[in-house]
Amino acid sequence: MKRLKILIPILGIVLLGACNNAAPTQEAEPSPTNTLDKTEGQAFVEDDVSNPNLLQVAIKSADHSTLVAAVQAADLENALVNAGPLMVFAPVNEAFDKLPAGTVEDLLKPENKDALANILKFHVTPGKYTKDFLKKFKKLGQANDQSVKVEVKGDDVYVGGAKIIASVEASNGIIHVVDAVMLPPTE
Repeated sequence: MKRLKILIPILGIVLLGACNNAAPTQEAEPSPTNTLDKTEGQAFVEDDVSNPNLLQVAIKSADHSTLVAAVQAADLENALVNAGPLMVFAPVNEAFDKLPAGTVEDLLKPENKDALANILKFHVTPGKYTKDFLKKFKKLGQANDQSVKVEVKGDDVYVGGAKIIASVEASNGIIHVVDAVMLPPTE
């Protein structure tokens, strides 16, 4: 049995080598390039049966079109569809509008992809905690390996200075809609 396990891969290599040495009978097809197809990965699997995941919820929200554009520019779509659970602190479009003029447009440029990804990861925390449960925390560890301060003011919860204004459950976590873009501390 041990010899058979060794012989099968060797036979495959020999056969492939023989096929590669055969004279071509027609013009060979060009080999595929190693570029990332923006339709590859779990984020692009269509599923009308399951509960929507974090990315699908955000895409369906008219209030989060800027956030979705940023996630796409940073190539983070597949991160938002993994099993989780994840908490996403999702700034509404108006939150992005509060940033200095030109900031969003500049961050969406390909040369700023890493900076944009860092900011977006600062809005993601492992776990799935309700707004009320978050009141027990002083800070949260974010996906970019930094931490963000949690503050409670009356019934309101602020994360990184952004007020949670709504919460939406998803199949792989929870989206806490926030009124501001949280910027990670600079080193």
